[in-house]
Amino acid sequence: MDTKRIISFLRQVMENNNRPWFQEHKEEYMAVRADFEAGIAEAINRIATFDPDIAHVTVKDAVYRFYRDTRFTTDKSPYKNHLGAYINAKGKKALRGGYYIHVEPDHCLLAIGNYWLPTNILTACRNEIMGNEAEWLRCVENDEFKRYFDSDEVHTDWEESWDAPQGFGLTKLKTCPAGFPRDYAHVKYLRLKDYCCWHAVGNDFFSQADWLDRMEDIFRTGKPMMDFTNSVIDDYE
Repeated sequence: MDTKRIISFLRQVMENNNRPWFQEHKEEYMAVRADFEAGIAEAINRIATFDPDIAHVTVKDAVYRFYRDTRFTTDKSPYKNHLGAYINAKGKKALRGGYYIHVEPDHCLLAIGNYWLPTNILTACRNEIMGNEAEWLRCVENDEFKRYFDSDEVHTDWEESWDAPQGFGLTKLKTCPAGFPRDYAHVKYLRLKDYCCWHAVGNDFFSQADWLDRMEDIFRTGKPMMDFTNSVIDDYE
């Protein structure tokens, strides 16, 4: 993936986010998108070696549109400033967790898990965490998981953000959820409103010769956590 070219084009979009400019540079966009999609095809093939559930996913299934939906926002910029792909066995709109690849100037990242859950499924996941505490802790408190996703030392606010270099849980309750014991030793996991973990990478990450190996290492590290929550979520989908 030629991320130098992709990042350069995205920077230009950020400075010229309008339809006339974009139409003049449509050919460059098509070349950049084709390069990104070729990288996503490689990523799908690699992920399928350790997660066969996604082997049927196509590039078209995974890659998001570059055109923004401006109907319900005051920001009417027609184009995104990033390229993204969500590799999920049940599709981009599924509740179950999947693998996300994000290319944006100075904000590239890899993420794994799910981004939101309705209250009834969150409650079921929390009950499963308490009921199978030892297994959950094996997934999220090992050294590798902490190396890639622990945010205790880099981001301490109760609500996480993609701006943090890494993290686990984009949105969290400020206190223990109703109906659960406030004195539970691992209450921080009950406060999560999603089970998404992410790790930021450099602008040149996806152009390096070993990027697939490094991607696999990060995704493999987060997969046990995702499998744990997916075992609950799949009962509802």
